[in-house]
Amino acid sequence: MKLIGYTLAGIGLLAAGLMYMRFAQARADGASAPVFDVKLPAGYRDWKLISVAHEEGNLNDLRAVLGNDIAIKAYRDGKLPFPDGAIIARLAWKYIPSEENNKVFGREQSFVTGDATNVQFMVKDSKKYAATGGWGFAQFDNGNPVDATALAACFTCHVPVKARDYLFTKYAP
Repeated sequence: MKLIGYTLAGIGLLAAGLMYMRFAQARADGASAPVFDVKLPAGYRDWKLISVAHEEGNLNDLRAVLGNDIAIKAYRDGKLPFPDGAIIARLAWKYIPSEENNKVFGREQSFVTGDATNVQFMVKDSKKYAATGGWGFAQFDNGNPVDATALAACFTCHVPVKARDYLFTKYAP
């Protein structure tokens, strides 16, 4: 009876392994996509401001880019590549007109943040994330991490700014 139980368990594990291999993320070059285990850093909303941005088009959002102390020091010192332990956070909100402000100005010219869209992180660990320029990527929607499929294109998007250690945002002191 134990033999049947072990056999069934083995078959189940084999089937699970085959299903995992069938649906595992893969890149076009055949290599597996990176898996990032970046957690939501505690206290990230208290980090220092690096810059702000307004993205138009499909995104149409306002963004605040923040950095932990290691990232801020690297930005201020102009240090490239960034040292391990640097973390960049990008907070995004919908971009909406401020009716209250526009009444004061007498025309539509003021825009403010609306609903939050997501929070993204880049975490520098040159050994752990060597395959992606030393950076791990994460995105959280409503405090929940998105799946690996949504993160698969992060590094590819950052490749054009490789000379700046894969960082789009420039420091705005």
